[in-house]
Amino acid sequence: MPHLSRILYGTFVAATLFFLVAPVIAIIPMSFSSGEFFIYPLPGFSLGWYGEILSDARWQRAFVNSLVIGVSSAAIATVLGTLAALSLVHMRSIFSHIAFGLLLLPMLVPVVIVSVSLFYFYSKLGLVGTRTGLILGHATLGLPFVVVTVLATLRNYNFTLDRAALSLGAGRLRTFLTVTLPLIAPGVLSGAVFAFAVSLDEVVVTLFLASPEHTTLPREIFSGIRKSISPAVVAAATVTIGLSCCLLGLLALIRR
Repeated sequence: MPHLSRILYGTFVAATLFFLVAPVIAIIPMSFSSGEFFIYPLPGFSLGWYGEILSDARWQRAFVNSLVIGVSSAAIATVLGTLAALSLVHMRSIFSHIAFGLLLLPMLVPVVIVSVSLFYFYSKLGLVGTRTGLILGHATLGLPFVVVTVLATLRNYNFTLDRAALSLGAGRLRTFLTVTLPLIAPGVLSGAVFAFAVSLDEVVVTLFLASPEHTTLPREIFSGIRKSISPAVVAAATVTIGLSCCLLGLLALIRR
């Protein structure tokens, strides 16, 4: 009977994974098609669509923008999220729960509402249509992931080590840099990877805040689907999938 339960459980897990992953995997072969339409079976094998996105200035600009904005927003979200998580751990009042809920709002509220709010707020500051505004917008979405990840790491952290360092004459900044940060580094790095992944995949905030010269890879894919259905869009989507898989592998290495 336990053996049958394991089989049923494994079958359920496999079916769920297939349901989630199959649509993503199905588009990957189309990026190697020699035809100009999304059809199965493929008329032939070709890398021409990858050559098109590599040689097209629009795709090049979108890829560079995605990397620059992703790294910048992840850095901001990581610094602020780590400091916020440390503050929440040391808070011993009801306000810590309120602050934690407020920090999670960008994750809980629909992204369209967040985008509209950021648009009206940034328009007052003159940040709409600027790279700075787009980076701050992506950092806002990535911040909750950093807070949750670092908080999970701090739950098992022994703060006696900090008190020992302070008692031996180290200042708070030196204690944080030499004791706390190295021990919670896996959680901080995991949060940074999650923040970068959120930025890499974000399109709604980009539609509201970005100017044409600051378009990102997801927005270019979205625009390509609306204007003309070309396998070049699938090739760009496959590149994004590859980057996401690399991030998953990086998370596995960090956990080890």
